[in-house]
Amino acid sequence: MHRSVSTHSWLLFACGTIVMAMGTICVAAAKQNDGTDRPNVVFIICDDLNDYIEGFNGHPQTVTPNMVRLADSGVRFTQAHCNIPICGPSRACLFSGIYPHNSGCYGFTKWDTYEVLKNSRTLMDYFRQNKYYTVGTGKLLHHMVRGEWKNFGNRADYGPFAYDGKDNQPHPDTPTPYSEIGPVDGSFGPLVNIEGRTTKDGRPLMWRTGGWQKVDELKIHRSGENDPTPDEKNGDWAVEQLRALAATKAKNRKPFFMGVGFIRPHTPLIVPQKFFNMFPVDEISLPEILDGDIDDTFAQTIRGLPEGKEPNSERTEDMGGKLFHKLVESYESRDDALRHFIQAYLASIASVDEQVGRILDVIDTTELKDSTIIVLTSDHGWGMGEKDYLYKNSLWQESTRIPLIVRAPGIALADTTCDRPVSLVDIYPTLCDLCDLEGDTMKNEKGHPLDGHSFRPLLKDPTSGTWTGPDEALTALYKWRMKYDPHKESYSLRSSGWRYIRYENGKEELYNTASDPNEWENLATKTKHQDRIQRFRQTLASRLPEKGVAPPQPQWKAPGKPEPKSNEYWKDLYFKKNPDADADKDGTLSWPELQAHKKVVAEEATQ
Repeated sequence: MHRSVSTHSWLLFACGTIVMAMGTICVAAAKQNDGTDRPNVVFIICDDLNDYIEGFNGHPQTVTPNMVRLADSGVRFTQAHCNIPICGPSRACLFSGIYPHNSGCYGFTKWDTYEVLKNSRTLMDYFRQNKYYTVGTGKLLHHMVRGEWKNFGNRADYGPFAYDGKDNQPHPDTPTPYSEIGPVDGSFGPLVNIEGRTTKDGRPLMWRTGGWQKVDELKIHRSGENDPTPDEKNGDWAVEQLRALAATKAKNRKPFFMGVGFIRPHTPLIVPQKFFNMFPVDEISLPEILDGDIDDTFAQTIRGLPEGKEPNSERTEDMGGKLFHKLVESYESRDDALRHFIQAYLASIASVDEQVGRILDVIDTTELKDSTIIVLTSDHGWGMGEKDYLYKNSLWQESTRIPLIVRAPGIALADTTCDRPVSLVDIYPTLCDLCDLEGDTMKNEKGHPLDGHSFRPLLKDPTSGTWTGPDEALTALYKWRMKYDPHKESYSLRSSGWRYIRYENGKEELYNTASDPNEWENLATKTKHQDRIQRFRQTLASRLPEKGVAPPQPQWKAPGKPEPKSNEYWKDLYFKKNPDADADKDGTLSWPELQAHKKVVAEEATQ
């Protein structure tokens, strides 16, 4: 557990006691402690990027030459995992170095409203406290606080979007019913000229960027070139900053920490046509999918009720199931549907790889090359139809696994692979270790020390390096709640050869990932594995706070407003007014029963 790092303070103390005799040593030590000899850091994070990178065995046709170039000069972590597989809380965990069960941040409430997080230093704040120049651009923390950075470029922008002058629209070539999901998750296709195209009710379409409140037109010129996309703007900004930093004489330049957040391959999967041309849709290879693989899983038992299911059905569905089924409905077959979506996903990754290459070009052709650590990763993965699921936010391999590449000049062995499970929470203490940072990462006693462990030894020796962290990567599952109790959430533990899942309702899954890497067979009910299940239960319990202990939650009560009612309160109130909604007559109204009853009432109202 990392709380502070100090290797120079003892030298300064010694110098202070013998300054009359060894003044020159004191001056040298003070200069070193100012950080002028510390390495720079460029931290690159992509959104929703799974293992579809060359060298990670995710997809045989992916084209990522620049990410390969980075990996060839560093270490690939092939079993790195996120700590919660959805954007907001995953990034809060990464940049705070604190697990959700210790911060309370399992959801999308602004990270700096959590008592633990606002009283702990973010990664960039800690670098700044250590006299680093901190610069960033794009999507880094989900709720960006500009004061965390010395210099910040562009806010997160999910464009380009098709735009009708009033609202964002799905890509005009996205088929229905998938496009009915909306302009973010229900949209993919090439960035081509749509001049003259209209919505169904005749409103002309154009391309736009600019975030949620600002509208900037993005034009496709006669030459076929497009105005910069948001990711291209972030690439431009990073390159400009790096060139300026490289041009500054080393003796006058502070070490810097740069964060670059690229949106793609987050939906909408809209990138220039040239990237789609790299992946002809009829040649796309499909992932290995076992028909009926979902049948022995239990994630659905904690979700909402799918269309066509009886209210007392155990089988339920969430966003991942919805996206999958709507996509399949939009094409002639499942395979055809997945080929079109994967084409857009691979094209989006290729577009980001181009920007990564531009950043590497500046670093590798200047004196920054030997003094700059580079980290490339993602906030979580993405399922591509496995287990009838097309989304993030599951506790299976496709969603929890993330790419992680680290180049650390003079430390990391080039072109090597580490298969030991690590997670995003370990990046913060690792960079502290590599950059020799000093001081407390907690602002005060209301904060929390870092939960992760430095994997520096694994950079020096990826196969036999000493690892002081846990044997299992821990991942929590997001579910919207007013308040979170660490012992009432769902979790996964991923060890070198196994994955254990425990859902909030007590149902379990167990996979032997050594012999079953696709996680096709749930072994949790097999008698011969009960001892292993019990050990995983004990391990999970030991990783969580004591029962009854939960980190403080943000206050939902607005000034002058009454305390909001919980979801359970409103469900109980609905039950009192509609006792017939209890379809199985067990005296308790479940959420699927409530949803089914409301749907029946709505249908009756339209007849």
